[in-house]
Amino acid sequence: MPNDRVEMNQMTRPPAQAETRARVPYKQVPMLNAYVHDISMDELVRDFDEGLLLTLHVDMAMKLQQDPEFHAIIDQFDVITCDSQIMYFATKFLGTPVQERVSGSDYFPRFYMHHKDNPDMTVFMLGGKPGIAELAQKNVNAKVGREFIVGTYAPSFDFENTPGEIDAMIDAVNASGATALLVGLGGGRQEKFIIRYRDRMPGIKLWLPLGGTIDYESGTFQRPPKWITEWGFEWLYRLAKEPRARFHRYVVHEPPFLWAVLKQRLGWYRDPFA
Repeated sequence: MPNDRVEMNQMTRPPAQAETRARVPYKQVPMLNAYVHDISMDELVRDFDEGLLLTLHVDMAMKLQQDPEFHAIIDQFDVITCDSQIMYFATKFLGTPVQERVSGSDYFPRFYMHHKDNPDMTVFMLGGKPGIAELAQKNVNAKVGREFIVGTYAPSFDFENTPGEIDAMIDAVNASGATALLVGLGGGRQEKFIIRYRDRMPGIKLWLPLGGTIDYESGTFQRPPKWITEWGFEWLYRLAKEPRARFHRYVVHEPPFLWAVLKQRLGWYRDPFA
């Protein structure tokens, strides 16, 4: 049975097909020691149906200041979107504005309705608490009008250290016949999972690490009103709804992010891994 642990040099090497896969030709906009692509929601939905997506938000941007393993794999993602209204405002402050915020939770409904009549596009949902992904599967399939979500798996929180669980996750994905994989394991963690194990899931053509999207599609967590998102207060809405789960992301990480952006504007920012 393959070892669940993969050495960092194995994780960071691009797979053989990476060199031949066409990159989406959108401008890179620097964001601390990473970048986002200047891509609109319409362009992403229309043009991107194969490859690796990353939706970058503030919490992940701060993890990239502390986690060299995560930072080392960032260039392996084909499209990186600005998944935060605060980050969108930051791109404007830095003088390099992107067209719009493109969040994973907004993108996924557009994605599945775009592909509702495409029989070659099916999705496996990997992540969420037990029973939540099944609710999301039922809701999405009802909207699409066919079996679009073809399987789900809710791993244990400590799945990396649970003997055999990663093999079970991969086996479930492969057995489903899905062509796209939505991974909801938390920012940074889900991206590392994809890079480590994608070679073992050859049927997957589109990789979607979309975090809390499973909760939204299940109906167990309500989206904020549109005006809250547009004015950049979605973080406050989520913090009020889930104070314990969101405290670290919004209270601990956002002030240092704003300070780092100011340093970038002034030319004082230094990549910790350069």
